[in-house]
Amino acid sequence: MPGFFVPFALAAFLFLPICSIAQTTGGGTRATPSAAAPAPAADECNGIFVSYRTGTGSKIAPTDPKHQPYRFESTLTVQNNGIERLKSWQVYVGFKHDEVLVSASNAILADGSSYPALVGNGTVFAGFPMTDLKTAIETAGDSTQTSVEVKMLGTQFGVKPPAIPWPENITLVNDGWACPAPSTLGGAMSVCCIKDENAKKNITLLDGDFLPRQSGDLTIAYDVTKAYDSSYWAQVTLTNHNHLGRLDNWKLSWDWMQDEFIFSMKGAYPSIVDSSPCIFGPQGEYYKQLDFSTVLNCERRPTIIDLPPTKFNDSTVGMVPFCCRNGTILPPSMDPSKSVSSFQMQVFKMPPTLNRSDLSPPQNWKINGTLNPDYQCGPPVRVSPSEFVDPSGLPSNSTAVASWQVVCNITQPKGSSPRCCVSFSAFYNDSVVPCNTCACGCPNRAAQTCSASAPPVLLPPNALLVPFDNRTIMASAWANIKHRQVPNPMPCPDNCGVSINWHINTDYNRGWSARVTLFNWAEIPFPDWFVAAEMDKAAGGFEAMYSFNGTMLKNSNSTIFMQGLPGLNYLVGETDGLNPSKDPRVPGKQQSVISFTKRTTPGINVPLGDGFPTKVYFNGEECSLPSVYPTSAVSRRAPASIISVILAALLASILMKELC
Repeated sequence: MPGFFVPFALAAFLFLPICSIAQTTGGGTRATPSAAAPAPAADECNGIFVSYRTGTGSKIAPTDPKHQPYRFESTLTVQNNGIERLKSWQVYVGFKHDEVLVSASNAILADGSSYPALVGNGTVFAGFPMTDLKTAIETAGDSTQTSVEVKMLGTQFGVKPPAIPWPENITLVNDGWACPAPSTLGGAMSVCCIKDENAKKNITLLDGDFLPRQSGDLTIAYDVTKAYDSSYWAQVTLTNHNHLGRLDNWKLSWDWMQDEFIFSMKGAYPSIVDSSPCIFGPQGEYYKQLDFSTVLNCERRPTIIDLPPTKFNDSTVGMVPFCCRNGTILPPSMDPSKSVSSFQMQVFKMPPTLNRSDLSPPQNWKINGTLNPDYQCGPPVRVSPSEFVDPSGLPSNSTAVASWQVVCNITQPKGSSPRCCVSFSAFYNDSVVPCNTCACGCPNRAAQTCSASAPPVLLPPNALLVPFDNRTIMASAWANIKHRQVPNPMPCPDNCGVSINWHINTDYNRGWSARVTLFNWAEIPFPDWFVAAEMDKAAGGFEAMYSFNGTMLKNSNSTIFMQGLPGLNYLVGETDGLNPSKDPRVPGKQQSVISFTKRTTPGINVPLGDGFPTKVYFNGEECSLPSVYPTSAVSRRAPASIISVILAALLASILMKELC
């Protein structure tokens, strides 16, 4: 195997500027990002006063001297002592003792997590139900409107009472405010944040004190279109703004905070239709005359799914623009009309919010899909009422009663694995570099009969066509032919639902070509699939694709965007072989050749890595790439050829001396 493959060129590490929050450490040790002033008293602060107080803690089970859990109770106070309202307040608390937050009053977690939540790396609290803090001037000093207390209950590890498990830092997150390092005095950590015109300020209030709509990878509009005393109709609209992001079979969930329940829906449906929590809960006590057999869902955290296209014209559950697409939301670069999904629902409220003007959206939003990126959603923010085209066709717009916006961004959760992988091969090498071992995760180590750390074994090209379970014999036989040793135990599979093979097809003076093959190892098909390949040096030479539709991604000069041609954009799932008792299962696959010119990319070296992508995305999910490239036999023989020339020259020189 030596000499057959060369490692990727290692990228140099750059020192990146890190925008960090000023920090102080607890437990008697203090970080020194800046000199901390004495702890400011609330009445001496003319801005936003933030304080964190802890109560007494206690030891809880189990007993573990190395990682002992303790109960803690603490109170976060946010008080507006300034001259303008604090809209949609958010405060960061830098927990650092592996805290598990069990509950918190008057606030939610801004990342959409539900309790209990792991917050040991710090978390951001957002106000709920009181999202805005008014000023003392406009309320005559009414503290119930100018301040809020968040009472927390949770578990921390390792800080034995009476020592205090101080957070690393507390600070106001809202733009346009400057917060120094917090100070600790007695049993409180506090900081006074003041208005700073030079600080980052992306939030500008609009007429009517509404916050502007923010940008993100995916936005969710929650628009109340009709309001009654005990119920309202809401329209929920999902809009994709990321050119590489998409959702398949999306599932949307949230938390009702005031015992609301879904009576009916159009354009989508709950994954579970169940009214029993209402019948046996406070809803059944209050709505005694309501027929709960027609209620769709009474879960505190419902999960909503899209309808199939056959329901679009259904007068009962369909007839909503942008609905009924099996949960597929495409990137705007593919089809702007399919980058939106929408549905409507009738929501029943509970006391004490039985007033048509008393409206509040659900909280803790989360959305995910099948083989798609992970999204993290913020809290709903009140925005100016949305406008809708008049359904009767009149040249006028109607406005929502009230509107909120939820912004979701693609994120990479800690410890998560990719869901797709890439293999490399080339015409100048008869072995395939397969997907990485455990590229998409591995099962529990206790249940493994394979090695999760062993590098993948090189394969013959035809092995890519069969499932991993059928490759072991082929890989071992291939290694025997090539006189290579195989590890014992053999490496674990990649465990990916989708794999992509990138094969260097040709390489000549004026250009080169590659062959891209998609394999779907799951039973779920992928309609309207897409692949994006990022190529740092060679993308500028892209010419054409022949079985796919290939274009350069908008606003990028290094990413090639590929999708199926009309009628060929459906990647089927894995199926049984002709003889299921003997033949391996057959993956769904599609293939195309892609051609490049060297005229616009002089100096590229295809075999040494320039002909392979540096990043690959399938349906918005970044795929795992091999750590080595196939190498050219010519480059391997080059040193031997040079040595032969040198030896021939030496022999000729010796012969000439003897003749002379």
